[in-house]
Amino acid sequence: MNGIKLFVGLGNPGSEYEDTRHNAGFWWIDRVAALSGSKLANEAKFHGLAGKLKHSGTEAWLLKPTTFMNASGRSVSALAKFYKLEPHEILVIHDELDIPPGQVKMKKGGGHGGHNGLKDIAAHLGTNEFWRLRLGIGHPGERAAVAHFVLHAPAKAEMSLIETTIEDSVALLDQLLAGSFEQAMLKLHTKPKAV
Repeated sequence: MNGIKLFVGLGNPGSEYEDTRHNAGFWWIDRVAALSGSKLANEAKFHGLAGKLKHSGTEAWLLKPTTFMNASGRSVSALAKFYKLEPHEILVIHDELDIPPGQVKMKKGGGHGGHNGLKDIAAHLGTNEFWRLRLGIGHPGERAAVAHFVLHAPAKAEMSLIETTIEDSVALLDQLLAGSFEQAMLKLHTKPKAV
């Protein structure tokens, strides 16, 4: 099984969006870059900030599209086509309303659940059979409040929970690069037993 060759963190560019829930994917990429010493640079042909990740003798790409969330697919497909990457070699890291802060889930394929970034990526790749790492941000309770909710910063306690899920999932980099997805999902989805 092929491992992940492209890690895509979703978010919106610009300092006004930096701390908003919708940028959870960007936070994940920033964490990996900081831990691995990877440098991201503005790549016009990929419509985003991209850089090589070298980890445990394996190489992959890190990408933060700068197209704004709703046009993320343009960036993902540009890099994937250029390096001839298959959809199953792509992991998209994004904020997930249907999961509470402090939880993270991983899956391959499935619908977009109203997430415009995922919707655009599926449209550009011509398939939704790419991997997703879903960082829980919780739900405001009513649909009309979603846009406002995702474009605002989480409360301090929520942010701490989201940061924990980022650390937990970044710790699985070896498995993700090696294609040990079952093992990675088991670790992510298994709750530690209360002592």
